[in-house]
Amino acid sequence: MIDHEKIEQAVRLFLEGIGEDISREGLAETPGRIARMCGELYGGMEEDASVHLKKTFHVDSSEMVIERDITFYSTCEHHILPFYGKAHIAYIPDGKVVGLSKLARTVEVYARRLQLQEQLTGQIADALMEYMQPKGALVLIEAEHMCMTMRGIKKPGSRTVTLAKRGVFETDASLEERFFRMLEMGSGPERTGR
Repeated sequence: MIDHEKIEQAVRLFLEGIGEDISREGLAETPGRIARMCGELYGGMEEDASVHLKKTFHVDSSEMVIERDITFYSTCEHHILPFYGKAHIAYIPDGKVVGLSKLARTVEVYARRLQLQEQLTGQIADALMEYMQPKGALVLIEAEHMCMTMRGIKKPGSRTVTLAKRGVFETDASLEERFFRMLEMGSGPERTGR
């Protein structure tokens, strides 16, 4: 559970540590603002993905389902700076599907925590397998990391891509190829230029 009082104390110490005057007008309410923001940014720590994935619907089909371009914002646990981008999810149903919005909500559960992109990708894939029990799941995440663009090497526009495959996606390369073909079929002009 998020402790607003501790966050406010930490922010005051941080501001003093970088040489700021914490009594000046512009900063007087900053500790409280940051504490409230943390409730929003890290609310996924208190959420369980099963809440979103347990409501399923029966289907006779076992055709691939893809939800692409799910925008997310997360925070890198190494520098506590944002990383953000798009998640693309595919799964092969085994008699049941989930509402499409539930896939986006699952991404949010894991993105709203201190994270590593590699870990985020795997957590989403594992949640799909555990709670939906499909024949297979694949998660692809593309993200820009502020720890690389505004500090350190300072390379804006660089993107990190991670992939997690579970179930039949691990053993059937043609499914992965089909996923990428379907992903490109829906590409807009901003994607085809890469």
